[in-house]
Amino acid sequence: MPASEGPRQEPRQLTQLWDVHDFLDEVRLRPGMWLRGSSLQHLESMLIGYRVAMGVHGISEDFDFWSPGSQGPFAEWLWQRLGHKYPSALGWAVEIEREAEATNKPAVELFFSLLDEYRAERSEAKG
Repeated sequence: MPASEGPRQEPRQLTQLWDVHDFLDEVRLRPGMWLRGSSLQHLESMLIGYRVAMGVHGISEDFDFWSPGSQGPFAEWLWQRLGHKYPSALGWAVEIEREAEATNKPAVELFFSLLDEYRAERSEAKG
């Protein structure tokens, strides 16, 4: 969600979503509906499924969360952001959940905070 917009208050139908970031905005709005037990691992699995469906249906979309053979640009950014010397084989969801536990923050809240930071940096880089 661009920083200039502010949070939306009303959920949208799936047919009204345009990309993965629209989907993530819906998850942010109602995480309890989308994420069983507030698990980021469930979110990561959904996003992998989203990417697989894109490939199956020949849909081209910027997708930062996973691609065959790579954990994706978000994970690469996250490793640096969290100060990891090497990528985690466990994936970004596990690492954010670990960081959340270490800092006593809700994992979903930390994910969206990191996502906002990532998106802001990418927007600045595109300039």
